[in-house]
Amino acid sequence: MTTPTADVSVRAAWAQDSAAIAEVQVRSWQQTFADILPSEILTTLPADQFEVAWQQSIARPRDARQRVLVALERATVRGFAATAPATDSDSDPVKDAEIAEFVIDPAYRGAGHGSRLLHAAVDTMRSDRFERATMWLHATDDFVRGFLTKQGWAPDGAHRELDLHGDGTVLAKQVRVHTDLRPED
Repeated sequence: MTTPTADVSVRAAWAQDSAAIAEVQVRSWQQTFADILPSEILTTLPADQFEVAWQQSIARPRDARQRVLVALERATVRGFAATAPATDSDSDPVKDAEIAEFVIDPAYRGAGHGSRLLHAAVDTMRSDRFERATMWLHATDDFVRGFLTKQGWAPDGAHRELDLHGDGTVLAKQVRVHTDLRPED
């Protein structure tokens, strides 16, 4: 007797995935930023503008090593990740990559989509010959930090504050984590 397996996967995003990616982004941001942004901003996030931005990013990336991956359950997007050469001032864009976005639909966290997506992103960055990967996290996001720590990522000491309104009234503190992409000897 065989046990049925779940129909889950990760693949490179297609431009047609843009609307689904934007919907997942909105749901995730509404949960992630609930304690940071006013509810009137969170309820009016511009999914249509996010969709256009993702469509352009997927169809016409600025760099050949810029990728968008989607985690799927059957044919439904459950999460996405965007990888690219690192842009931090202390990074080497030839050797260092970043996961600029790593988002799992809040309703589907804990189902393995994050692990599959993270492993696919790491494999993609390795195939692009990067040696190190970084990702910025909200300083208070212990769930994601714990997940990444279990996967071998660690804080590298870098931190920053994002001024979300441009007037100093809403600040988001972030920490950077990293992992070595070089093959073990």
